[in-house]
Amino acid sequence: MPLEIRTTAEKDLGAFIDLPYALFKGHPHWVGDLKKDVRHLLETGHPFWRHADRRLFMAFRDGRPVGRIAAISNHAHNNFHADKAGFFGFFDCADDKEAAAGLFSAACAWLKTKGMDCAIGPVNPSTNETCGMLLEGFDGPPMVMMPYNPPYYLELAAAAGFAKAKDLYAYRYPTAAGFPERFEKIVSRMNRDGKVTVHLAEVKALDAAIAEVKDIYNSAWEKNWGFVPMTAEEMDDLAAALKPLLKPEYLYFARYEGKAAGFALMLPDFNIALKTAGGALTPFTILPFLHKVAFRLNRGRLLTLGIKKEFRGKGLELLLIKQAILSAKKMGWEYGEMSWTLEDNALINKTIETLGGEVYRKYRLFEKKL
Repeated sequence: MPLEIRTTAEKDLGAFIDLPYALFKGHPHWVGDLKKDVRHLLETGHPFWRHADRRLFMAFRDGRPVGRIAAISNHAHNNFHADKAGFFGFFDCADDKEAAAGLFSAACAWLKTKGMDCAIGPVNPSTNETCGMLLEGFDGPPMVMMPYNPPYYLELAAAAGFAKAKDLYAYRYPTAAGFPERFEKIVSRMNRDGKVTVHLAEVKALDAAIAEVKDIYNSAWEKNWGFVPMTAEEMDDLAAALKPLLKPEYLYFARYEGKAAGFALMLPDFNIALKTAGGALTPFTILPFLHKVAFRLNRGRLLTLGIKKEFRGKGLELLLIKQAILSAKKMGWEYGEMSWTLEDNALINKTIETLGGEVYRKYRLFEKKL
């Protein structure tokens, strides 16, 4: 059947958003975010697009949609890293190499018109959001804000000329294991002089807690591969989305001599509930969704753990991980996922592995020279 690659107009954004929900309807592991949240992220009014441009494409077979992709020119990334990297994201496709090749080709051609010399992805729409393509660990649903794709996606990317840029690790930690006793002495020594403290966010002072996150975030990840500082507007937008979900157990801080030194953010795996919603909360999906939110969120994810560069090397990450384990046990989680970390982030990976965490999923970011 004939293949056609079309540019997606803003008025057709709904069709672009709907495609993966139709493509993976009934799939045992794929989970889609609420469509309204995806729309918010893609609409040009989102603060990310104040420093980035995009072009959306869809593939059609005999008039039926079979794939989609976004080509992204992130000016903030290129200014920060002094390069000319383009990106692709929101890639979804049937097992159709010709359709995938057409989508990748259209995205790369558009990026070349923007002066880019390579295409990296998937990022949706940056490394500050969901990113990567599942490489290993296809036997279960993804954690909240982590992607899922069938194995053939890897073949589609390779067939289109994309190669590995960087792998990302997700670690699994059984809550029942607790915090290893042999590390308690280290933690005790750190607390001996009272210089180091860990405290949970206060429900009545979430605005102040979020302000601390803003202060720490861009400093903590400044030198990471692919990192781009979030603007104040992006931070505010993310905070507005997270604020209704936050409990003290989810967000906590490390202080050194009273100064904000680091923080960690964890969330229950809301994907357990989102699986029942099918992308939208309706009279038919709201009750199963609320039931699972109330009674079935038995696992979760440590999304971020960052230490300001001037406070590194003091073992603060151990204190934050200990608090994560304590919080997870309090909430009755069977296990927690620590994700994602860069494959070559030797310090944090060694720390997690020494504590007993095991890599159970891997994700890949691809790159192609233009």
